[in-house]
Amino acid sequence: MPKTCFILNPKAGPSHRHDLPALIARYFGGREPDYEIRPTAYAGHAVELARQAATEGFRVVVAVGGDGTINEVGRGLLGTDAALGIVPQGSGNGLARHLKVPLGVPAALRRLAAPAFSRMDVGVMNGHPFFCTAGLGFDAHVSQHFAEAGSRGLSTYLRVTLREYRRYRPVPVQMNLDGQQRATDCYVLAFANASQYGNNAYIAPLADLRDGLLDVCLIDALPVGRAFRVSLAMALGTLPKTNAAEYFRVPKGRVVAQAPIGFHVDGDYMGHAAEFTVDLLPLALAVAV
Repeated sequence: MPKTCFILNPKAGPSHRHDLPALIARYFGGREPDYEIRPTAYAGHAVELARQAATEGFRVVVAVGGDGTINEVGRGLLGTDAALGIVPQGSGNGLARHLKVPLGVPAALRRLAAPAFSRMDVGVMNGHPFFCTAGLGFDAHVSQHFAEAGSRGLSTYLRVTLREYRRYRPVPVQMNLDGQQRATDCYVLAFANASQYGNNAYIAPLADLRDGLLDVCLIDALPVGRAFRVSLAMALGTLPKTNAAEYFRVPKGRVVAQAPIGFHVDGDYMGHAAEFTVDLLPLALAVAV
């Protein structure tokens, strides 16, 4: 059993049904305990805790939370020998679902007690690492308002999405995707390292965490008819087979917007910008799954 540090976000997810310390003790405390649990106290704290745990020699550092917590822990582990583990406790759990981590806490802990190790690519947008998806446009706009909604969960996300759909307007952008030039309107421009946003909403179902490429999904407009097709295709994992979105597979990209536009990394709204640089770091992070 590898020496393991659990970084726990007490506020993650829509509910708190489990006594996590007790469950962790059940699966990791049978012999002399070789694990620690360290709760986060503020935004960004998981980055510091993960970096410290890696310095102290923990082989696996586990993010107990959602994609935001996973992003912080992963950032703290970049450039170290420690591997990222996941116990999904978020609203969407996009990276956990892509990696086929069990969504049930007991099953996820059983898997972590005897993990397999591999490596995955890491994306970077305007200096912000991401492990699942990053993007600009409507998805970032929804992330901004979801963070301000006062509650979490899928129902809140859907309510915010429907409300903001009536208000949002696309922004003209100039794209350079690894040398491919394109001027277009941007309703959604998603850079996908993994296949989905979360909750099995597949924005890039063919994405591969280990291929050295980002799957870029462009939706230039979203009238009502196309919105229904996109929603259904994302749920079915068939969006690339429709004419509702355009895809590119590239190692890097640059985007210049006509006006500042919101962007997100791993579902967390990061602010507005008019210029974006996106890169990929091949196999930059070890994972324990």
